[in-house]
Amino acid sequence: MERVLSTLRHDEQRDRTVHIIFESRGKAEDNELEQEFRRITDNQNDWGYKKMNFKSVTFKPLFIQKAANSTGLQLTDLVARPIGAHYLRPSQPNRAYEIVSQKLGECKTFP
Repeated sequence: MERVLSTLRHDEQRDRTVHIIFESRGKAEDNELEQEFRRITDNQNDWGYKKMNFKSVTFKPLFIQKAANSTGLQLTDLVARPIGAHYLRPSQPNRAYEIVSQKLGECKTFP
C-alpha cells in the first residue's frame, strides 16, 4: 500500500478511490483483516521509520470469494506463495521465487 500511495502521489492522483482486493477467508478473518486495513488507512499504525499519509487517497477493501475464479486472485496466488515460502524457509530451494524475484523491485519484510 505504501508503494501504491507513493505512485499515486507521484502521478498527482490524490483524492482518488483505490480498491484493494482480498481473497475472502471467512467472516471472522475478513473482519480482522478489514480492521487492520482501516487502522493503516486511518494512519493509526506507526512503524517508526517513516510516516505515510494514507488519507490523501481513499482506499476501499473488496473481499472476493475464491469461487469467483478471478484472474487477479489466481495471479496473486502464483506470485505470493513462492515469496512466502522463500521468507519462511530461506534455505530451501525455490525455483519459482528465483523467477518471480527477478520481476520484483524490492520486498519489504516486517518484524
